[in-house]
Amino acid sequence: MSISVAIIEKQRLLRELLAAVLRREADIRVVGEGDTGSQAISITRQCRPDILLLNIALPDINGMQVVRVLKAEAPAVRLIALSDRAQPSAVYGMLEAGAMGYVVKSAAADEVVQAIRIVSTGGLYLSPALGSQAYDKKNFGPPISVLGRREREVLALLAEGSNSREIAGKLDISLATVEVHRRNIMHKLGLHNVAQLTKYAIKKGLTSL
Repeated sequence: MSISVAIIEKQRLLRELLAAVLRREADIRVVGEGDTGSQAISITRQCRPDILLLNIALPDINGMQVVRVLKAEAPAVRLIALSDRAQPSAVYGMLEAGAMGYVVKSAAADEVVQAIRIVSTGGLYLSPALGSQAYDKKNFGPPISVLGRREREVLALLAEGSNSREIAGKLDISLATVEVHRRNIMHKLGLHNVAQLTKYAIKKGLTSL
């Protein structure tokens, strides 16, 4: 099954180059192109692409605002930010808004293809050119967007003191499923115990405890 992709890039030549590169990939299908934030929202509403490649510096709407709108309207669409900026604040801001990837424009076209494939399966992709300071887990923690809806529910209940059996009952899922979610949450967040999970959940507003 192919991965549907929409490209929102204000620079026409770069947009056309990206589209041409992606169309050469057998598992990727370009379903829309645009150069403004309003077009990003319109194309996403109409086409519901699997992936939206989004320039964060658009002429009409801030890229972060676009991400927030689309995550609310079309949560299944996964967003990858495209930018000239490599500052940690820009990277973290986009990830916190809901993007699942961040690629600098100086990257090779193959890197964009790699990012699309990783993000399409639920992974997080950061351009190696950003360096280790662009995504500092110690200071910020991973963005909440790395967790799925059910994982957030499990995390919130864990932070509020529920054990796995209680969570299974509250969410009407099996105990084994809860344990899988719990392992996945710890792996994605790089955390190792309930105390750390609780601190993270409070920081991200999943619980007020």
